[in-house]
Amino acid sequence: MAEWFYEAGIGECRAALVEDGAIVEARIERDGDGPRVGAVVAARLVEPGKVALDAPGEPFATLASPPGLSLGTRLTVEITRMALRERGRDKPARARLSDLAVGAGPDLRARIAATEYPVVEPGAMGPDRLEEAGWSELIGHICAGHWPFAGGALWVDTTPAMTLIDIDGDGNGLALARAGAEAAIHVIRCCDIGGSIAIDFPTLAGRAERQAIDALVDEWLPPPFERTAINGFGLMQIIRRRERPSLVEQVRFDPVATDAALLLRQAERAKGAGALQLTARPAVADHIAAHPSWVAELQARVGRRVEFVRDAQMKGTGHAQ
Repeated sequence: MAEWFYEAGIGECRAALVEDGAIVEARIERDGDGPRVGAVVAARLVEPGKVALDAPGEPFATLASPPGLSLGTRLTVEITRMALRERGRDKPARARLSDLAVGAGPDLRARIAATEYPVVEPGAMGPDRLEEAGWSELIGHICAGHWPFAGGALWVDTTPAMTLIDIDGDGNGLALARAGAEAAIHVIRCCDIGGSIAIDFPTLAGRAERQAIDALVDEWLPPPFERTAINGFGLMQIIRRRERPSLVEQVRFDPVATDAALLLRQAERAKGAGALQLTARPAVADHIAAHPSWVAELQARVGRRVEFVRDAQMKGTGHAQ
């Protein structure tokens, strides 16, 4: 039976739906992500169709406001899509007018608790259930944009227009397309990829083979979604609802925050006595040090004083000892 493993980490909460020892869905929620979907926030109209939210940093949100509202008007809005980070630009959140009471939207813990699967919260002192299921390996695949599967591999990239999934491999085209479709749908579900998605399939012999793969996508991809048929060039487009950034966007477009979260997770589980040294490239160490509450929380959890070692030659996450 599948179950959620949930960790209230330092600076980042994370959850993985694990079935038969493997991660089938993964989610993270970071400090500073901005108002969540469902949050009801006071705001101020700063220009037609745009409000400044009463939230840290006064982030903007787009709003389909009725005509006649003057600039500076105070409003109450509900977030319908979180702010998104994209390559080369960020998209503000989307909002709509609301008469509900101001309040935060459901957090990650509440959202997974609302699913049909039980939630388990393994502690840092026991077995590392997320790592046993492949958490670091998953993050590594996302960072590389490369997902091997039997007989081939996926290359996954996210652009401002869409997420692109290329199925690469040799051998029989239909067998490769079938295996690639299964792998692509796993990535879409696992990383909660929404919006426009294009899958580039290998060349197939004819219409019947393309329709067979179309049918498999319909069978394997959880609804709701819309899709095109695979065209003669091997391309299928899928449209899924997009309310928050995908795990791919969160991990790849903020690599410093990604490595900082992995390092803090590692630090919680470090063995030993005396000062806890976090060795990392300067950007990662500085990112953690810029959040004194994170450092204080880490010291409280491990019962050790935290020191930073900045190593300009260090690659990736760094290490804690």
